Amino acid sequence: MQETPGETQDDGVSEDRALVDRDAAARELARLAVEIARHDAAYHGADAPEISDAAYDALKRRNAAIEARFPDLARPDSPSRRVGAPPAEGFGKVRHRTPMLSLANAFEAEEAAEFDARLRRFLGLASDAPLAFVAEPKIDGLSLALRYEQGRLTLAATRGDGREGEDVTANARTVADIPETLAGAPAAIEIRGEVYMRHDAFAALNARQAAAGARPFANPRNAAAGSLRQLDPAVTAERPLRFFAYSWADASEPVAPTQGAALERLRAMGLPVNPETRICDGVEALLAFHRDLEARRATLGYDIDGVVYKVDDLALQERLGFRATTPRWALAHKFPAQIATTVLEGIEIQVGRTGALSPVARLRPVTVGGVVVSSATLHNEDYIAGRGGDGRPIREGRDLRVGDTVTVYRAGDVIPKVLDVDLSRRPPEAQPWAPPETCPACGAHAVREAGEAVRRCTGGLTCPAQAVERLKHFVSRDAFDIEGLGAKQVEALCADGWIAEPADIFALPERYGDGAVRQLKNRDGWGAKSAANLFAAIEARRTIGLDRLIFALGVRHVGETSARLLARAYGSWAAFEAAMRDAAPRAGEAWEHLLSLDGVGETLAGALVDFFAEAHNREALDRLLVRLTVEDMAPAARESPVAGKTVVFTGSLERMTRAEAKARAEALGAKVAGSVSAKTDYVVAGADAGSKLKKAEALGVAVLSEDDWLALLTG
Repeated sequence: MQETPGETQDDGVSEDRALVDRDAAARELARLAVEIARHDAAYHGADAPEISDAAYDALKRRNAAIEARFPDLARPDSPSRRVGAPPAEGFGKVRHRTPMLSLANAFEAEEAAEFDARLRRFLGLASDAPLAFVAEPKIDGLSLALRYEQGRLTLAATRGDGREGEDVTANARTVADIPETLAGAPAAIEIRGEVYMRHDAFAALNARQAAAGARPFANPRNAAAGSLRQLDPAVTAERPLRFFAYSWADASEPVAPTQGAALERLRAMGLPVNPETRICDGVEALLAFHRDLEARRATLGYDIDGVVYKVDDLALQERLGFRATTPRWALAHKFPAQIATTVLEGIEIQVGRTGALSPVARLRPVTVGGVVVSSATLHNEDYIAGRGGDGRPIREGRDLRVGDTVTVYRAGDVIPKVLDVDLSRRPPEAQPWAPPETCPACGAHAVREAGEAVRRCTGGLTCPAQAVERLKHFVSRDAFDIEGLGAKQVEALCADGWIAEPADIFALPERYGDGAVRQLKNRDGWGAKSAANLFAAIEARRTIGLDRLIFALGVRHVGETSARLLARAYGSWAAFEAAMRDAAPRAGEAWEHLLSLDGVGETLAGALVDFFAEAHNREALDRLLVRLTVEDMAPAARESPVAGKTVVFTGSLERMTRAEAKARAEALGAKVAGSVSAKTDYVVAGADAGSKLKKAEALGVAVLSEDDWLALLTG
C-alpha cells in the first residue's frame, strides 16, 4: 500500500533567533505551534494565505531545528505532527482511509545529502550501496484523492487536515484530466495527485474576472484551489483546471514493486503523470535533476516550488515507514525564494489572544513572482533591531526603520518576509523603531519578560483584544464549534456588551428569555432565522467532550493534540480539575504524574497549573460549568498487547535498528519514552545496556530482551 504525501513541512532554522536555554526554547515552540496553526488554517482551509511560502517554511524549519536540539521539548501539538487544516463548511466531510501526509522539506543540497545518509543508516545500507529514487516536480496546487471502484470514479476528496477532507466529487468530474473510468485498474484504488492551473490559462481566467468586474486571483494555486472548492460544480467546469497523479493508496491488489513502475501503471490506466518524472540512482543524480529543473522552471508553463524525492523500491518504503506527519522515504527539496524590493511604510502592532504584541510591516505594494504583496511579519522587536534571539547580530546588525528600502522574498503566496535593508537609501529623517510600552488595545503596560522574545500586554482579561480573541478561540472549530457564532459575530456581541466571557454565551437564552430571538434579529447582520439558529446551536453545545473543553480554555501551550492527550489521561473533568489544583505547588504526586505524560513538559504543565491557580479563572469556570454537561473521555481503543504502554529502548538491538523498533512500537499504540520512570511499563534492553537498565531494575520495571519484546508483539 502506497501512502501519498502532500506538501509543507519542516527542517532548518532561522539564523536570526537562536535559542540559548531550554525555557526560551519551550516558549518559542509554544509560540510557533500557535502561529503555524493559524497559517495552516488560512492556507489549507480558506485558500487565503497570510504569509509567503518562504516565511512559512522558515517557521517550520525553526520549529524542527529547536526540536532537534531539545527533542524532549517537542509538543503534542507541534507543527511537525500536524498536517493541513480542517475541511471548510459547505462540503460533505470525507474521512481518509489512509491519512494524506505532508513531506519533510529541504532547502540546501547538504540537507538532501543528509536525507540519503539518514535512509542508509535506518536501513543499514553502506554508503556505496545502490539506492534508487524517483524524482518529480513538486506542483504548487491542491492535493486531491480520487476513489475508483471497479474502474469507475466514485469519490473525490481534498486533503483537508490530512485525516478528513471535503467531498468535491461533482466538481472533480468536470476536470478534463480526471478520467471517469480507468483501464486495467485494481478493483479498488485511491489515486492521489495535484490539481493545478497552467500560466496561460490563469492569465486568461484573470482577464475574464477583470472584464466581469470580479476580483482577480492572486496566483495559479489559489485559483485552482478556489475553483475546485466551488459549491456550484458549473463554476468549476468553467475553470481551466488540470491534474497530475503522483501516487495511490488503499489498492485492493499490489500496484507494482517500485514507485517508478507504479507511475507507469497509473499512466497506462489513463491517468496523467508528470512527464518530467525521473529515476535517479543516488543523491548526486537527484541534485543534478534539481539543478536542471530549477533552470527550466520558467519554461514548464505551470508553478512548481521544488522537486520531490521518493525511494523507488516499495519494499524499502514499507521498512522505512512514517513519522507522525511525514514519510521517512520522501523529501521535498524546495527551490530558492523569489526576491523584490519595496519601501517599509509603517510598523503596526497586533494584539493576540494571549496578549502577545506582534509587529507587522506595512509595505508599499510590490509584485513578487506575479503576486502583489503589501504586508509581512516582523516576528518581534529583536528582529526589527537587527538582533537574534541570542543577542547576536542578524543582517550584520542593520535595523529596520519606517521609510527604509527593504528586500522581501516569497515563494508563491501573498505576504513576504523582510530579508534585508539598503542603508544607502535610508531617509535622513528615519528614526530607530521603539517598541510600545503600552498595549494599543487597552493602554495597559506592555512588558517583555526575561528570556521572552515577545512583549505582552499585562491587561489580561481586562484587555478587550485578549477577551475577544479568547472568545473567538472558545467558539472555534476544534473547541465548542458553535455554528453561526464566528469571529465577526463574537466581535459584534462583545462590542455591544452581550458577551464578555464564555459563560455569557450560554447565559444568553436565560438573560433574554423568549425575547432573545426578537432582540437579536433586529441587529445588523441578523435575521429571525439566523438568530433562532444561533440559539439552537448554543443549546446543542451545552454537552461538550472533555478534550474540546480543555482546548477551548485557551491555556497557553495547550493545543488540540495536547488537550486530547490530557483528556484521555484523566478521563473526566472532575479528575482533571482536581489534579491541576493538586499540582499547583509544582511538586508532589499530581505534579509528577502530569510531567510523566508523554508530550507534557514543564512549560505546558506550568501553564496549566498557573491557569487553575488563578481565582478569577476558577470563578469563570464555575460560572461556565453550571451551564454545561462535560462528557468523559475514554482512552484510545487499540487492539495491541502494547497499546497505551510506555516503552524505553536501551542498548544495541540485533534484529532491527533502534529507529525501526521505535517506529513499530508507536505504530502499535505504544508510547516510546527516552528515560525510565515509575510510569514505564517495559524496558527493552539490548547489548551494552547501561544506566537505563540499572534504573529499571531499581524501580522494578519489567525488563525484556529483544526476543522477549518481539514475542510479546506477535503473541
